[in-house]
Amino acid sequence: MAEPARNRVPIKPGFFTIPDDADAPPKIVGTRCHACGEHFYPRRAICAKCMSADTSEVEMDGRGTLYSFTFVHFPMFGSTNGEVAEGYGVGQIDLDAGPRMQMPLAGTQDEFVIGQPLVAELAKMREEGDNDVMIVRFRPA
Repeated sequence: MAEPARNRVPIKPGFFTIPDDADAPPKIVGTRCHACGEHFYPRRAICAKCMSADTSEVEMDGRGTLYSFTFVHFPMFGSTNGEVAEGYGVGQIDLDAGPRMQMPLAGTQDEFVIGQPLVAELAKMREEGDNDVMIVRFRPA
């Protein structure tokens, strides 16, 4: 008999979506300024470009381009899955919608090249009771 599906919850609410379909990619939750059209991540009440308060929450596709990255050869804070040997990557990703965000990378250091297209995916960070605590990370598209 198969185990019942576990609840997937974000590491922190309000930064990304967790689709009902486990194979569907997450959306990145940010802000769009209605005055100038600029997008931001994380969300902002006031536009940092034009200072307008006419902003709203928007879900952005998790697609972008790798701007810069580094690999850390130390356990990821809060991780219980043992990702140490190869280390883990952290990249600055320019989302197709505009904002630059810093997020974990999925894969080994030799899989990444500045300027390459990336796509967001969900990954289990740890278990808490009946919940799988999820993070967003980016992998080569």
